[in-house]
Amino acid sequence: MGRLFVEYVDAETVHCCAACGTHLTSHDTIISKAFQGRHGRAYLFTDVVNINSGPTENRLLLTGLHVVADIYCNACDTRLGWKYIEAFEESQKYKEGKFILEKSMILKEDE
Repeated sequence: MGRLFVEYVDAETVHCCAACGTHLTSHDTIISKAFQGRHGRAYLFTDVVNINSGPTENRLLLTGLHVVADIYCNACDTRLGWKYIEAFEESQKYKEGKFILEKSMILKEDE
């Protein structure tokens, strides 16, 4: 295995992987806190770093059919949520390219 490259988020409040503490995103990139994940509440973010994606799949969610890819922490490989690749309903197109992080999988770190 090669050397792990980790990007640090320079922000006042940072969301980190709950399992290993790796920086994921700035609190300022939250679009909405009104989402539901596999394990409870989830947040929609515009940008997330230090992740890798699984294969894309069609998934029927509460808001309809979407193409998504699960996302994992680069450092510890914990599944954190998913990335919206494509939304089929016009009212859901704003989610494309955005990320869901499940609240139970992240910690908020205040600097």
